Amino acid sequence: MTKASHLLVIWHSRTGASEAMARAASDAHASTRLCAASGIGADDLLAAGGYLFVCPENLAAMSGAMKEMFDANYYPVLGRIEGRPYATIIAAGSDGEGAQRQIDRIATGWRLRRVAEPMIVNFNAQTPEEILARKSVSHEVLSDCRALGAGLAEGIAEGIF
Repeated sequence: MTKASHLLVIWHSRTGASEAMARAASDAHASTRLCAASGIGADDLLAAGGYLFVCPENLAAMSGAMKEMFDANYYPVLGRIEGRPYATIIAAGSDGEGAQRQIDRIATGWRLRRVAEPMIVNFNAQTPEEILARKSVSHEVLSDCRALGAGLAEGIAEGIF
């Protein structure tokens, strides 16, 4: 992959849902790179042509590991990735909007360009046992993730975004 020509799929997951959705999105096109949020550095962000952020909503916010990725890399890439495309997939227990808003605010600061509607997948987990349980992602949702990943990667590869 040449510099700034691939889709970087960044994920964090506790219960498997976000990881499964991120893997589906990244498997859809050869021009993608999948990386856990804990492994992302500024060089990874600078080398990518666009981003797909995939994480759970925890307590009405993005997961701490995803927030840490943004915190660690925000200033090192500020002013250097403007205009690049991004999209999001949020694994939610009931809402997902809080995590979505946080990521959008950070992306606005980076001057990224949202190129797909937010994808919020509601798992209807309400009890502590349901919230902490390993999640099974439906084939339909995984198919939607693959389509999103393929569309983003192809748009980046073809210079559409």
